[in-house]
Amino acid sequence: MTVLIAGCGDLGTEAGLRFAAAGFSVLGWRRSPENIPAPIEGRAADLTGSGGELPRIPADTDVVVIAVAAGRRSEEAYRAAYVDGTANVLDALERDGVHPRRILFVSSTAVYGDAGGAWVEENTPAAPASATGAVILEAEQLLHSRRPDAVVLRLSGIYGPGRTRLIDSVNAGTAVVPASPQLTNRIHRDDAAAAIVHLTTAVADPAPLYVGVDDEPVDLAEVLRFLAAELGRDLPEPSETESSRGGDRRLSNARLRGTGFTFAYPTYREGYRAVLAGEGVRHS
Repeated sequence: MTVLIAGCGDLGTEAGLRFAAAGFSVLGWRRSPENIPAPIEGRAADLTGSGGELPRIPADTDVVVIAVAAGRRSEEAYRAAYVDGTANVLDALERDGVHPRRILFVSSTAVYGDAGGAWVEENTPAAPASATGAVILEAEQLLHSRRPDAVVLRLSGIYGPGRTRLIDSVNAGTAVVPASPQLTNRIHRDDAAAAIVHLTTAVADPAPLYVGVDDEPVDLAEVLRFLAAELGRDLPEPSETESSRGGDRRLSNARLRGTGFTFAYPTYREGYRAVLAGEGVRHS
């Protein structure tokens, strides 16, 4: 059986390697296929459609993961990547007469609005506070209109190898410590990839939507203090900052955990310690 990763970037590649380890043949599409490691088979593809027709899809494709990323943070770029990209993948499946058992779309919790610090889960109405969040929600709706059985996984605050913005800011002494509480939600990249594999291979009858976050919504200042302690650095004095674009909300992973999924990094503590160890960041 083949798994197609449409948008085989950092997260898609990690998921693809896990699918390959589970015995699947894995095909990865991205603009620069030379960056896709073995055993994933890379193919050049521009999901937005500007690069011409998408490659042919193997007839035995059992799982399709759509994990697109916009080239820049604008409504136009997000529409090309998320809406047009999703439509083009679905069109390619129809073109080739391929009917995968499972399609999973990697979405974002940016589709939720500000919740005033309250808990948010899958049944919470989406209310995007940004144009880009609205575009991502539109892509979800397009997918479910054409494949009602598709699975949407809304991820928040992905961090991990190569995603070290907070670590770098603490190390450089440029971290901005909010004076007022600023809730954040996050998930380690490896757990996000593991959730993709789990929902497409280990769950017989998945729900149409899952929130992908770890166990602990946490104030950003607490995360920065933790990283400073781990790195042996001092933090700047707290200052008033604009509200986080992540919104004031506590995201629940209860539905995902209810499928039997277990986290390798259930909180930011385990996750960031692994990143610090794996990335070789200096601790002194």
